[in-house]
Amino acid sequence: MSIQRICDAMLPELSRVFDVSISEAARVVWMFAVVYGASQLFYGPMGDRLGKFRIITYATIGCSLASLLAVFAVSLNALVLARVITGLCAAAIIPLSMAWIGDAVPYEQRQETLAKVGLGTTLGLVGGQLMGGLLTDTLGWRWAFVLMTLLFAVIGALMYGDFRRQPAPAATSEQEEPNRAAFLSQALQILADPWSRYVLLIACAEGAVGFGVLAIIASHLHQMLGLSLTLSGAIVAMFGLGGVAYMALARPMINGFGEVGLAQVGGCVMGVSLAVLGFSTWWPLTPLVSLTAGFGFFMFHNTMQAHATQMAPRARGTAVSLFSASLFLGQALGVLLAAHLISLVGSGAVVAMGGGGVTILGLLLARGLRQRALKRADARSKPDTR
Repeated sequence: MSIQRICDAMLPELSRVFDVSISEAARVVWMFAVVYGASQLFYGPMGDRLGKFRIITYATIGCSLASLLAVFAVSLNALVLARVITGLCAAAIIPLSMAWIGDAVPYEQRQETLAKVGLGTTLGLVGGQLMGGLLTDTLGWRWAFVLMTLLFAVIGALMYGDFRRQPAPAATSEQEEPNRAAFLSQALQILADPWSRYVLLIACAEGAVGFGVLAIIASHLHQMLGLSLTLSGAIVAMFGLGGVAYMALARPMINGFGEVGLAQVGGCVMGVSLAVLGFSTWWPLTPLVSLTAGFGFFMFHNTMQAHATQMAPRARGTAVSLFSASLFLGQALGVLLAAHLISLVGSGAVVAMGGGGVTILGLLLARGLRQRALKRADARSKPDTR
C-alpha cells in the first residue's frame, strides 16, 4: 500500500523537475494502477495453482528491484517504466493475501480478520502518503524510492526464509476438490453470477471515486491552500489513520451496524467529509475531515472485501483477483479523469465529487445487500416439494 501511494504527494515536485503538467506527472500513479489492476487476472489463477504465499514472497523481492530502478530514473518516462514494473510485482501481494485469509478463516470470522490485517495496509497508506511528501521536501523524491527498496528487500528476505521452512499446507474443506478449470472458465463462472457482477461493478466505481480522487488531494492542498508537500502528505495520511481507527473498532462496528449499516453510513460519512475537504479554506480543519473520510471509507471498503472473498470459494484466488482488478482499473480511470477535470472545474470540486460518488456507492451496496438477504430468506422459507 505504501508503494501505491508513495507518489501522490510528490506529483507537484515531479511536475517541476521534469517540466511537465500535473496531469502528465500523474502517469506515475495511474499507469501503476492500470498494470496493477490488469495483473490481477494473471496472479489469481497462479496463486490458486502454485501457492499464494510463494507468489507473494517473490513479488515482494521483485518490488525491491523495481523500486531500485525508480531511484535511478533520469526522465519521467523512465520513472513511469519503473512504476509499471513495480505495479506488476506489487499486484500479487494484497489480493493473494486476502485470498489466503479466505482459505484459512471461516466466513463468520473473516470480516473481522480482514479488518485486523487491514491495519497493515492502512498503515502503509499512511506511511506512503507521509514519507512521499516528507522525503520529497527534505532529501529529494528519489529517497522515497530508496526507502521502499530497502523495506521490500528486508521483508522479502524474511518471507523467503519463512517460506523455505514451511511444510506443505494441508487442504481445507473448501480445497479438497480444487477447481482446475482454466482461468477463463473460472472467470466466466464468477461473472455469470449476478451478485458477483454487482460487487465487481461497485468495486470498479469505488476505485475511481475513492482511491482515484485520493491521489489528487495532496496536490489540491499544496496548490490551493499553500501547504508544504510534507504537511499535505501528512494530512492525506490522516485518511489512512481513519482506516486504522475503524480497524481497531471493527468488532463493535460490525456487530452494531451490520453490513448494510456499514455500507450506507460509511459512504455518507466519506461524502460529507470530502465535500468539506474540497471546499474548505481553513487548513486546520482538513486533518480532521481527512480522518473522518478515511473512517467512513473503510467502513464501506471492508464490507466490500468480505464479499469479494466469498464470490467463489472454490476459486477464491481468481475471484479476489477479479475484485482487485476492478478496483485498481477503476482507480486508474479515476486518476486520469480527475487530473483532466481539475483544469475544468477545479481540484476542490473534483475532491467533493469523489465523496458524492462514494456516498452513492454506499447506498447502492446497502440496497443490494438488503435485496440479497430478502431473496435468501424467501428461498429458506419455501418448502421443499421434491
